[in-house]
Amino acid sequence: MKAKEDWIQTAIDALDKAYVPYSHFPVGACLVTKDGKAYQGLNIENASYGLSNCAERTAIFKAISEGEREFQHLVVAGHTPEPIAPCGACRQVIAEFCQADMPVTLVGDDGVTKETTVGELLPYSFTNKDL
Repeated sequence: MKAKEDWIQTAIDALDKAYVPYSHFPVGACLVTKDGKAYQGLNIENASYGLSNCAERTAIFKAISEGEREFQHLVVAGHTPEPIAPCGACRQVIAEFCQADMPVTLVGDDGVTKETTVGELLPYSFTNKDL
């Protein structure tokens, strides 16, 4: 199993792969399964902006499409002075597939980090219990 430092580096490495010709705002992510497999995500923009996809959702969708369902950690990295935070849509998708107490590491420039959890990112999330 990789160490958290490796997961952070995986998210940071994704910044260079992001497809961001419109915003020029790369975001990288690393979603780690319970058994330690890491899924890298990056944001992918589209000229029709609503069709763009964030790094967090890319990582989650890759993992889900490979049959993964249990996760232990998420890292999100961006070129921001403070640790970057997921958008609202990503927070809802994270809440759908990850336990509320799962750790999330947010990373900004110069390696500045903030530790939080899925539940802290989106308290009162909409879940299947609300249906």
